[in-house]
Amino acid sequence: MSSAIVRALRGASTCAANTSEEISEVTQELLLAMMERNGVRHDDVISVLFTTTPDLNASFPATAARGIGFGDVPLLCASEIDVLGAMPLTVRVLLHAYTERARSELRHVYLRNTSSLRDDLPE
Repeated sequence: MSSAIVRALRGASTCAANTSEEISEVTQELLLAMMERNGVRHDDVISVLFTTTPDLNASFPATAARGIGFGDVPLLCASEIDVLGAMPLTVRVLLHAYTERARSELRHVYLRNTSSLRDDLPE
């Protein structure tokens, strides 16, 4: 990692329902897609911040992340602000990692119905 620097990756996905199983599935799918799409290895990950919309309170996304090996990574969950008309049942992720990629080469990941949240980003 001699030329690696710290970058942040964004991602979001939606749940079909407010259940622990759904939050877990969506969170794990999103994290794995973010890492795969950007060539990030587990040891490259510095920390992860999760937010959920106020209608998702059945479990913590961090619990789901620990289920796929993130137990040694600092994880933090918070509630997204409750904006009128915002997309419901949404999990958002801000992942900090070491990478050699330029900022313009990073590919943020928006799964399920969330691509409209950042339609300015390249696929």
